[in-house]
Amino acid sequence: MNPTKPSEFTRDQILTELRRSLEIEGEGIRSLLEHIRQDGGDSVDGALRLMFQCSGKVVVTGVGKSGHVGQKIAATLASTGTPAFFLHPVEAIHGDLGMVSRMDVIVALSNSGQTEELLRLLGPIRRMGLPIIAMTGNPESELARRADIHINVAVPREACPHNLAPTASTTALLAMGDALSVCLLSMKNFKPEDYALFHPGGNLGKKLMTTAGDLMQGGTKLPAVPEDATVSAAVKEIQDKQFGVTAVIDSMGRLSGAFSLGDLMRLHVKDPSLSFLKEPISKHMSPNPRVVSPEVLAARALNLMETLRIRALFVMDEQKVLLGVIGIYEVLEAIDY
Repeated sequence: MNPTKPSEFTRDQILTELRRSLEIEGEGIRSLLEHIRQDGGDSVDGALRLMFQCSGKVVVTGVGKSGHVGQKIAATLASTGTPAFFLHPVEAIHGDLGMVSRMDVIVALSNSGQTEELLRLLGPIRRMGLPIIAMTGNPESELARRADIHINVAVPREACPHNLAPTASTTALLAMGDALSVCLLSMKNFKPEDYALFHPGGNLGKKLMTTAGDLMQGGTKLPAVPEDATVSAAVKEIQDKQFGVTAVIDSMGRLSGAFSLGDLMRLHVKDPSLSFLKEPISKHMSPNPRVVSPEVLAARALNLMETLRIRALFVMDEQKVLLGVIGIYEVLEAIDY
């Protein structure tokens, strides 16, 4: 090997090589759609139904680069509602096959479809009566022929300029694994709340586990005035609590309306004399303010505020009793957006 010196490789050459590689990788992924079209979608439909109906686990196996991709596919399946784990073929025939049950489904990955270590595993798997889904780049390979279902992940060429190093082929394999995982997610009606159960830690956990009830401000920090309060009193409440809005509540503590700085500005335009300040807030409040339940995810509340272009949402229980207020800046800070 006689590497080129960095100074001899121009910026244009670098960008050209980068673009070439990315275009080939994209070409490989697009070829998957053509394979699905050619067999009418039978292979992916059959594979998804097998995995969906599996009462055990989806066992993903592969060697080398396919094995690395397989570990990611198994992890994605497991985190999106389909129990799965990765099984190395070599370790499997030396005892780890004991982790596999008769209720499982096998997903075997090999670009060539001729990987010796993987083929040696097929006999014991067959004796256990387990269905095998193969994902290969060679429909005529032994693995493809011996599988119950074969998904073609062949690519026209590798991004490697010598067409040797697994590059576009592993990208296509990973893309197909992701696509199957997402389809299963939809088939199982897997919701963000379900996803949160498997991701309680880190920044993702904060986004998925934190609720409006966790972040809301109540008690003396909650901006609220009674229905018979004046507009002037409502403005003072907005200034004191700094959420840009105040709730208007009835004698039972139920939310009957809201009044915001935007409402104040619109009133001022109509009546520069400010005579409305002495009028009851019930005359000028918005009667149907946006609210959320305390159980709603903070990330969903944030999306609602951004969509409506408002600074805060009131939190209310099923009896329409006002519990608190949640502000956009507090949510952004709490879940590290």
